[in-house]
Amino acid sequence: MDIGLQDEIVAELTVELSSEPTFDADVLAVKVKNAIRDVKERRGYQNTSYTDEMITQDLYNNYFSTIRNLALYDFAQIGAPFETTHNENSTNRSWAKRESILNNVTPFVKVL
Repeated sequence: MDIGLQDEIVAELTVELSSEPTFDADVLAVKVKNAIRDVKERRGYQNTSYTDEMITQDLYNNYFSTIRNLALYDFAQIGAPFETTHNENSTNRSWAKRESILNNVTPFVKVL
């Protein structure tokens, strides 16, 4: 599993989020790991002859920001899974669709 990629994204997000009262490094690591899995699944590497090294390079070079943003999105939703709107003390929140973060992941197509 792309440990270097995961560690680098966790390190960046830790700097950004560690002052948050709900920050939990272990939970963040899980969110990053799941984001990597989601991008890999969307990309469809299983339909290619990509080696593990090629996959890692592709993720680093083309999808680093997507993985980071996806993990940040998922981390930000802790305590409010699937919430579409939130109103409290004149504060209104709504979430962008998670799918919109994955829109720039181009899947490989299998030619029959």
